[in-house]
Amino acid sequence: MTAFRITPAVADAFPDTLIAVVTATGLNGRETWPHTAAAMEDVERDLASGTWVPADESDPRIEAWHTAYRSFGTNPRRIRPSVDALGRRLAKKGTLPRINPAVDSYNAVSVRHGLPAGAFDLGHVTGDVEIRYAEGTETFTPLGEPDTVENPRPGEIIYTDTTDVLTRHWNHRDAHRTRVTEDSTHVAFVLETLNATRDDHLLTAAAAELQVLLTDHSSRSTVHYLSPAHPQVTL
Repeated sequence: MTAFRITPAVADAFPDTLIAVVTATGLNGRETWPHTAAAMEDVERDLASGTWVPADESDPRIEAWHTAYRSFGTNPRRIRPSVDALGRRLAKKGTLPRINPAVDSYNAVSVRHGLPAGAFDLGHVTGDVEIRYAEGTETFTPLGEPDTVENPRPGEIIYTDTTDVLTRHWNHRDAHRTRVTEDSTHVAFVLETLNATRDDHLLTAAAAELQVLLTDHSSRSTVHYLSPAHPQVTL
């Protein structure tokens, strides 16, 4: 069993935070996921037709993350929240990256709803997962750079387990160790908002949409919600 929790300091600083944790067991990333492929194509087609554009930094959903990043010392125009970076890439290239079905699923949902998303292979997570302020002594190995070791800035918000950092700058970049691959079978996906009062309907819709994409390719999926009022869930 793995617990996800928001520490009191983060909850106090961001009291309207709401995080959906969508877990999938028995995941099969080696088969074709036609509904995920269709979701990605729909996003690209809507962008090309001009009927939809990804949220940018003028959108309140992205602006809230920029403000949060600045509060813990990160320049959000240099180190961007994941959904901001993904939306900018989509707007420039006209296509979403194709990584693997599980990652493609949360990317499609993330950019469509303007909410940061990520995922951890629970088979490689050690102990519980905390969202907390970094002390600066923790270590982080960035996705795709297995020989690189970084230290977060003191006061930076991170996801971390009992081994090291899982995500720097809250949701900017995931770690290499817990990356989701075609062989990941037990995965925790996260979707986040800093303004639940305004965006809780978007988050719940996004979580439901992601769960639908996972249903045909997993033996079981569940959705849990983390908030300052309910700061811990056990998966």
